[in-house]
Amino acid sequence: MRVHLVTMPWQPVDLPSLQIGLLRALLARTRPGDEVSEYHGSLRWAEFLLERTDGLLRPADHVEVGSDSIFDGLGDWVFSGVLYQDPHWGVARLAAYAERRGIPVDKAHAMRAHAAEFVALAADEILAGEPDVVGFTSTFMQNVASLALAAELKRRRPGLTVVFGGSNCDGPMGHALHRNHPFVDHVVRGEGEYAFPALLDRVAAGTAPHDVPGVCWWDGAVSRANEESRRTVAPADIPSPDYDVWHAEVESSPVAEYVRPKLVVEGARGCWWGEKHHCTFCGLNGSAMAFRAKSGERLWQEVERLVRRHRILDVVTVDNIIDMAYFADFLPRAVASDWDLLMHYEVKSNLTREQLALLARSGAVHIQPGIESLNNRVLGLMDKGVTGSRNVRTLRECADLSLTCTWNYLYGFPGETAEDYDPVVAQFPALVHLQPPGGAFRIQLERFSPHFADPALGFAERRPAEMYGHVYDLPEAELADLVYLFDTPPRGLGGPAEQRLIEAVAKWRAGHAGSTLLVETDEDGDLLVHDRRTGWPERTHRYTGWEAAAFRRLEDGRSAAALGRLLAEDGLDVPAGRLARWLDEGVARGLLFFDGRAYVSLPLRHAPIGAPADEEVRV
Repeated sequence: MRVHLVTMPWQPVDLPSLQIGLLRALLARTRPGDEVSEYHGSLRWAEFLLERTDGLLRPADHVEVGSDSIFDGLGDWVFSGVLYQDPHWGVARLAAYAERRGIPVDKAHAMRAHAAEFVALAADEILAGEPDVVGFTSTFMQNVASLALAAELKRRRPGLTVVFGGSNCDGPMGHALHRNHPFVDHVVRGEGEYAFPALLDRVAAGTAPHDVPGVCWWDGAVSRANEESRRTVAPADIPSPDYDVWHAEVESSPVAEYVRPKLVVEGARGCWWGEKHHCTFCGLNGSAMAFRAKSGERLWQEVERLVRRHRILDVVTVDNIIDMAYFADFLPRAVASDWDLLMHYEVKSNLTREQLALLARSGAVHIQPGIESLNNRVLGLMDKGVTGSRNVRTLRECADLSLTCTWNYLYGFPGETAEDYDPVVAQFPALVHLQPPGGAFRIQLERFSPHFADPALGFAERRPAEMYGHVYDLPEAELADLVYLFDTPPRGLGGPAEQRLIEAVAKWRAGHAGSTLLVETDEDGDLLVHDRRTGWPERTHRYTGWEAAAFRRLEDGRSAAALGRLLAEDGLDVPAGRLARWLDEGVARGLLFFDGRAYVSLPLRHAPIGAPADEEVRV
């Protein structure tokens, strides 16, 4: 049987499709007699736009309309006119939406003008291989481009079998996609390692897949949805991805000069924290929260094989959270390789300095620690299991180790108040030397999150996000099953307090470059703190005696009472009133951060790589 695997825009151009890589390897193992081809539609789309616009629309524009506009649906809208065979469909709706939201849509319009021709050419290329089955993988804004191409393929070759799978097909989303698009023969809901080969067996035999868990299929004119399996895919059954076709294509592509290719690897699925404390706003793990991980040895073998085969050192892990066992096996192997790896990892924000240092030594230059807030009460509403001072400490240690730390400040949680934010926002200027958030964003209701599953948590009123109005021509009742994001009445922070937060984050971002706050020990054992932060007087603070000891103790974060006890254990008897005044003074100087319970010191031991040298700092 001939199987053609397809990934459409807006898969990032610089990354291979993990799903296609996994399915290629899976079919080689489970159905070795099949002839498998691949179509990397995002790469083709970027090439097509570059050629058709004489270089005006480049891969950076692909990112802007695709990944960067995910909450406005621009990427899906580009192909909606092709799906509905009407170049004017959704144009007026998007114009009204864009005016209300104040978003630019000129590039999306420029791309949409070429979408129909691109889909036609894609169909030409795929059908030239005379496939029996075309399998689409769809995540985030890949749905409409994939549906548009699938419809075109079925118009030209009605006997072709079209299969959809991926994150957009999880749970009720997969059944809604199936029943509303008759040209889609089957949808695989949930993980595909067991279901997809079984489905192909049924297709080859010409029998209905009524016994394949999770699969949607047509029983005459009726869309059937088999119950999803509770069995998760074991790590041993997750293949090592095959990126040979993608790499050959990207190497010879005219867009190669615009992108830096990276490899994608998968060590674990699910979330070990979410199994115990599912963060209230997060829906990323869908219906497969159970945490499973490959051994560190196996993961390193996969990384080593891919790096050697493709000569690419940038490695992106897609794990939603790092397996803590990797600090004992996988990461030490990466360190021992002595390769100049550039790894990207999602971690929890309470890693120790030693664990962060190991990540840095292993080649992890970019981490996403899920900080999200610096306020204890709001972090409690999220069920994050960390404190504000602990998150600040993580920001400090990442800066100390020159680890790029990506995070966003989230708000809009039911039950939060301005009083939760004001004391923290007032301390943002003291943090200007630390990695700022990408912005302050109100949370949106995500399918599969606790907020979605339990309306009693504060979001009882919900409807499909407004952006889907210019993406799909479907009634709201069907969208309610099909889509991932929902609009709700705003909760939590609002009014002047919300504006203060947004403006304070913007100011933090604007003042970050060039800001430093460094601590060193002189020959007498005194601490010198050199303050060269934007918005603060340029000065050097000296700490001696018990003050130096206290400052060192606060690197790990302590309450006032705990700090007093530690100093006493060190033989330093400091009156509680004197210590309290000293702590208040440290906060006023912006040298300490206080989350209402604990204090943490803010100076770095080392200037981050890229920070300007200050020739005036002297001991």
